[in-house]
Amino acid sequence: MVDVARQLLDELMGRNRNLDPSASAKEVSWTDEEFCPYFLVKFCPHDLFVNTRADLGQCTKLHDDEAKRLFDEAKPCRKKTQYEEDFLRFCTNMINEVDRKIVKGKQRLLLMNSKTEGGRPVPKHQDQVNSLTERINKLVREAEEAGTRGDVEQAQGLMEQCDQLKEEKEALIKQHESNGWSVTAEIAASQEKQMEVCEVCGAFLIVGDAQQRIDDHLTGKQHLGYSKLRKAVDEMYEARRKHTVNLEERRSKDDDRRRRDNVKREEPTETIGTVTSVMIEIATAIGVIIESTRKDLIAMIIVNEIVIVDAIELITGIAIVAAAVVIKRSYKHFGSHRWFCGMKSPRRV
Repeated sequence: MVDVARQLLDELMGRNRNLDPSASAKEVSWTDEEFCPYFLVKFCPHDLFVNTRADLGQCTKLHDDEAKRLFDEAKPCRKKTQYEEDFLRFCTNMINEVDRKIVKGKQRLLLMNSKTEGGRPVPKHQDQVNSLTERINKLVREAEEAGTRGDVEQAQGLMEQCDQLKEEKEALIKQHESNGWSVTAEIAASQEKQMEVCEVCGAFLIVGDAQQRIDDHLTGKQHLGYSKLRKAVDEMYEARRKHTVNLEERRSKDDDRRRRDNVKREEPTETIGTVTSVMIEIATAIGVIIESTRKDLIAMIIVNEIVIVDAIELITGIAIVAAAVVIKRSYKHFGSHRWFCGMKSPRRV
């Protein structure tokens, strides 16, 4: 009892209620074992079924709003995930237990309905009353037929027998009424009320019951408690499903990005091969030009030494033109790849 009072004071006034004003308060950490992990995640199931058949008793842990706020603000970690797993497991076990109760309740109702499907057995005295009623009706029909034929004596005799049977029937009914038997009560007892099982909490309900009684059941602690448990479990499973879908989408996007990066890395290799082949073609062309002009240049050098300078300038010009062509062709391939050789492609004005 003292522990319960201490826990209540901690929840109302805080854990540091007994500290001096000058003393520094202890920092709250949601990882402390004194805090209820179920309350930190969502709520404590022990608070849902107080004074009901499903009462779980008093929770032994502390319910602290500050610790719950810190738990909600904390980043995902192993211990936080473990708390959520424990809460989900506890609530799922309670739901499975009430689901088994619902199944047993339905089986019980099905068995009861199968037994009463052919109707309640008719008592022995009721059989006698029914037999007398049939005999009386038969004699009445025979008396009417005799009267129609004009046989008055036979008709009177049949009616006398009919009156005797009626007296016997009334005496039988009075005898059983004096023994506490009532036809009305027997009929009412044979008409059982149709029952059904609540799909949330497993309680038995009367079909077509008064609306006030139905509302009382729907607003009761047990029904609301199991409804809250089911809603919390559904929300957590839905959150996990969405988290899994988001992870798969991010992984798919990362795979696509890596695939595109791999394609871009392969493009420079092809570009280098293309440029190399172009340079070989240009070098071959330069070689052909030099070879075609070599003899003329030699003749010019032999005839006049002054022409040597002009020949050198001619060869240099040809080399410059060839180099310019190579640079231009190379820029078309390498200009778009900023990572190539650590150079940035020039901005176009």
